[in-house]
Amino acid sequence: MGYLNNSVITVDAILTKKGRELLARNDGSFRITQFALSDDEIDYTLYNPIHPSGSAYYGEAIDNMPLLEAFPDEQQIMKYKLVTLPRGTSKLPVLDLGYAAITLKQGAQLSITPQTLNYLGNTQTFETSGYSATIGDIRLLSSFQGLGIQSTAATTSNTTQTIGTNVSKTIIGTQINLTSTTINTLFGTNTQLKTTLTVIGLDSGARLTIPVTITQNQLT
Repeated sequence: MGYLNNSVITVDAILTKKGRELLARNDGSFRITQFALSDDEIDYTLYNPIHPSGSAYYGEAIDNMPLLEAFPDEQQIMKYKLVTLPRGTSKLPVLDLGYAAITLKQGAQLSITPQTLNYLGNTQTFETSGYSATIGDIRLLSSFQGLGIQSTAATTSNTTQTIGTNVSKTIIGTQINLTSTTINTLFGTNTQLKTTLTVIGLDSGARLTIPVTITQNQLT
């Protein structure tokens, strides 16, 4: 979704690729129940508290910035969602996955236990509602599961199959388990396949995206 004009409220809303996948099931289950706001296109360094024309113009440069139109790739939009944090919060929560990047050989397994830093006065903590994890291309994994959360949303996300041949998948949990593919034909002439893993704290809104590389086993 994007505002087309910042002088009047004209909103352009489209479905993301993930939303289109869900709608394509055509089983009546698709419902929009929540929304989020983000400020991807805002450069706050342009705020000028010493503008010569006074306080009414401190944010003039920000107000005049071009606005993004809606586009369907959820991996490239709404990276910086607006969140509500307790009054007095001095540091934004950030995620620690224990990895800056993931590289797996074919058939290898990995468990990730995300932690949130600087949240609710704690140096390091787990989030009660857990974490959502989105793999950019599910073809690269033979298994992708979230554990540790008992909720309708978590159960649905962990059992829903994606549609198509190059699609993302999202799961929910406090632990993320993934196993890389063993299908050699996916590699073609390449020795590596690449995608991304995006993890979001469901309570804090903190977000982290890291690269994932699957390396083909060498035949002997």
